[in-house]
Amino acid sequence: MAKALYSAREAAQALGISLDTLRRWDRDGRIETQRDAGNRRVVSAKEITRLRGDDGMQHMSARNRFKGVVRDVKIEGLLAQVEIVVTEPARVVAIVTRDAVEELGLKPGASATAVVKSTSVMVES
Repeated sequence: MAKALYSAREAAQALGISLDTLRRWDRDGRIETQRDAGNRRVVSAKEITRLRGDDGMQHMSARNRFKGVVRDVKIEGLLAQVEIVVTEPARVVAIVTRDAVEELGLKPGASATAVVKSTSVMVES
């Protein structure tokens, strides 16, 4: 049976981040934590699920996901440039194949997630 609350270390591991990053996210208000009887940070399973973007669907493995709305798609030859306005104060622009744009049904106004891993940016819808 899954736990309702996880220690900060367990939560960081589940999110694929360091314990220091979890603490920083807590200070910045990016993650909702609680305190146990010993005044240690604990994180709810629901909060871990929210941050991981788990919605019951299988996702590519990656630490950084930016959900947003497609602002523009420019197709030239075999490549396409997809601009996604993310909910955080940032903008992600990815160069992907035309086939990927067509397969994912990307167009201005569509929901999309920018998946950032290493030096690559992948797009999923």
